[in-house]
Amino acid sequence: MFFNDEDEDKKNKEIINDDEDSKYYDHTEELKVVFSDESEVKKIIIDDEEEIIPQNNEEYKVKSQLIDEETEFLAPINVSQEMRKSFLEYAMSVIVSRALPDARDGLKPVHRRILYSMSELGVTSSDPFKKSARIVGDVLGKYHPHGDSAIYESMVRMAQDFSLRYPLIDGHGNFGSIDGDEAAAMRYTEARMSKIANEMIDGLKKNTVDFIPNYDGSEQEPTVLPARFPNLLVSGSVGIAVGMATNIPPHNLGEVIDGVIALARNPEITIEELMQYVKGPDFPTGATILGRKGIIDAYTTGKGSIITRSKTHIELLKNGKSRIIVTEIPYEVKKPAMIEKIATLIKDKKIDGIVDLRDETSRKGIRVVIELRKNVVPEVMLNQLFKLTNLQINYSANMIALVNNEPKLLNLKSALQVYLNHQIDVVTRRVQFDLEKAKARAHILEGLKIAVNNIDEIIKIIRNSKTDAEAQATMMEVFSLSDKQAKAITEMRLGRLTGLAIEKMNEELNELNEMIRNFEEILANHAKLIQLIIDELTVIKDKYSDERRTEIDINNFGDISDEDLIPEKNILITMSAKGYVKRIPLIEYRVQKRGGVGSSTQTTYSDDDVAKILSTTTHTDLLIFTSFGKVYRLRAHQIPEMSKQAKGIPFLNLIQIEKDERVISLLTTNSYDDDEFLVTITKSGIIKRTPISQYQRINRNGKIALSMREGDELVKAMKVKANDEIILGASNGKVVRFSADEVRPMSRTATGVTGMRFDNPDKEYIIGASNTSEGNVVLSIGANGFGKKTSLADYRQTKRGAKGVKSINAEKSGSLIYVGLVSGNEDIMVVTNKGVAIRTSLDSIADSSRSTKGVRVIQIKDNSKIQSVAILDIEHIEQEVEKEISRTQELMLNNMNNTNSNDSDDNQ
Repeated sequence: MFFNDEDEDKKNKEIINDDEDSKYYDHTEELKVVFSDESEVKKIIIDDEEEIIPQNNEEYKVKSQLIDEETEFLAPINVSQEMRKSFLEYAMSVIVSRALPDARDGLKPVHRRILYSMSELGVTSSDPFKKSARIVGDVLGKYHPHGDSAIYESMVRMAQDFSLRYPLIDGHGNFGSIDGDEAAAMRYTEARMSKIANEMIDGLKKNTVDFIPNYDGSEQEPTVLPARFPNLLVSGSVGIAVGMATNIPPHNLGEVIDGVIALARNPEITIEELMQYVKGPDFPTGATILGRKGIIDAYTTGKGSIITRSKTHIELLKNGKSRIIVTEIPYEVKKPAMIEKIATLIKDKKIDGIVDLRDETSRKGIRVVIELRKNVVPEVMLNQLFKLTNLQINYSANMIALVNNEPKLLNLKSALQVYLNHQIDVVTRRVQFDLEKAKARAHILEGLKIAVNNIDEIIKIIRNSKTDAEAQATMMEVFSLSDKQAKAITEMRLGRLTGLAIEKMNEELNELNEMIRNFEEILANHAKLIQLIIDELTVIKDKYSDERRTEIDINNFGDISDEDLIPEKNILITMSAKGYVKRIPLIEYRVQKRGGVGSSTQTTYSDDDVAKILSTTTHTDLLIFTSFGKVYRLRAHQIPEMSKQAKGIPFLNLIQIEKDERVISLLTTNSYDDDEFLVTITKSGIIKRTPISQYQRINRNGKIALSMREGDELVKAMKVKANDEIILGASNGKVVRFSADEVRPMSRTATGVTGMRFDNPDKEYIIGASNTSEGNVVLSIGANGFGKKTSLADYRQTKRGAKGVKSINAEKSGSLIYVGLVSGNEDIMVVTNKGVAIRTSLDSIADSSRSTKGVRVIQIKDNSKIQSVAILDIEHIEQEVEKEISRTQELMLNNMNNTNSNDSDDNQ
């Protein structure tokens, strides 16, 4: 087809309607643009498409987007009010519909829906297992549209025997472990209701609880389950809502049922009386609860911190080593995390003494083995682990649950009362349902009985009637029957007319009438209703109850102090003349024969010698008396333990003494009874007696022990009783003996009175003192190493302030450097100023008269002299050692028996 130029021009023109006028618009010029330069094309396109932004206009003004009046699609609101309202609605939705359990059945909505869906699916304890995915899908599609993972996780926890004391789901497959392992996917596991879970839904079809529409109105679901046992306390609950949380510990089924029964019988029962039945939480993982304070707080206020400790025992091995065995751990503690924490403490050297750590857990139960290094005290290591790891935790109980759809903090009685009220309502509705059903059945049987008695006439009516309705109407009119009775007669089989059938019908009717009377009596008599509830709870208890798993140690409060980490053992505390102190285990010293050379106890410097030595235990108080007449107090374990050759540390590092202040005497005590007194004796012979109770409140800053005269210093401090006798020994070899009553009681800051007089006060001075509570034999030691024992009867009793009588021959044995009363069978520790010590029994020192020099106790070499003497009650120590040996042997024997038993089981 061909076009001429005129046609081309027409084609390039366009008719444009502009209002009433119409004209041609020539595009010829625009067509020419196509063939122009490319940059010109871009410029034209940009100019044509550029949008004019209103904000760039100088006359543009910003207008508020807020509206004051409601429009067709928008309405003005207050933002703060809307946020408050929306948040409250969200919070209440979380609290009521997801996070908190109902106090009646102890279930959250997801748990309730799982059990109800399983009952509807026919997955009870007597039915075959079904895939977990099938159950989760049914719950998700019908009742709980919050995600399959939330449903399956809840379902998994209901099947874990380490999470619930009595699992509500019987799981088949991997449902996780106490080690924190996750459950297998729901397509791999199977489940059904446990036997005890059947009791949660028992009576559900008998109108015992209310039903509400599900989320889309297509199904009905129960608002609460009948719950034939108090599941809130039995299973416990954990949940975090908005602004609140709940943490209810699990309990023993039998104990909680006993508590409900006690409350049902006595509504005025107190919480203390209820605690005689409900002892405390019973965790599925066992362990031990320490003390009852946390339990009492939780049961009386709803909140309490319950200290839970792992069950452990110590095994002593033949090679002298020991190990700690952990068999039960606290509730909700993950075993691998606990083991990892112990390993971290070992790596960081916060715990020293563990050589091996392994997990030997098997089907038989938990077994974590902690191997200890030789000479490590297992009890101390165990206390360190309790303090630093999850072997001991505080379970914070917070008993919040929904009561009438409102969160309430419940104590023990209120929790049991809510459940009891629920059971009263459930049983009442169930009895009412059974009563109506029995009446309906009895009503039918009454009609059938009338029909049987008038069977000929009934048959005649039916034969003469054209329809069933006509026959029923005639029978209702003739025999005064109801519509249901007439219908039942019409549908009755001829087999019901046999003699046996009639007899069974009469028996059934009599049974129904008896049941009706029984039901009516229960509904009319509250006491019978309560007794029915008690009987049903007793059946549940007898069927499912078991022994407690968690022990309650009422004598242990769970507080681990630093002293608990120190073993109580016999020690020696040595002090040098310069005030250096240390403690040494007594067991490191061996008994030597009299006259032995001895062993070095402490490295000394040229200007420092051993001055004092004291036998005590690590858990006693040390009263420290100084040359300034001040007294300080420490626990013996606060003195650092060092080797025999170590110098020790200055007392200045332990107590706040002045630069020129010296420690003179150490005294051990654990009691501050009013019948005991503290006696102090100074070098010049001044003595003071003060009630020891005045020295009880002493700290590291110290207090004044006595006021002294200028130039005097403290020699000895000791405990005495009012009827004791006191002896004082002087450097001149004389000893004075008098009754403690000679010294009247004085205040702590008093100076005292004269205890002994001297012929030459400038050269003679007190070197020691003792009292009859320590013994009745006077032990005298001279500076040259000679010593002897003399009966106290050889020293005449005088008044306070006498000059005394001779106790040792000072010319041969040297000046008197020690005097004291002993029983005669103790050990004696003698230390020279060179640091050489010997320990021997006083049995090896012969009894002598007052004026003899005695026998050699220690050989003095290299111009050394005896610096200090200490008496050790070796008989008491040996008794304790024998006890320890017996205990050790018994533990080793038990461990061997257990090992043999385990080996036998493994072989089998």
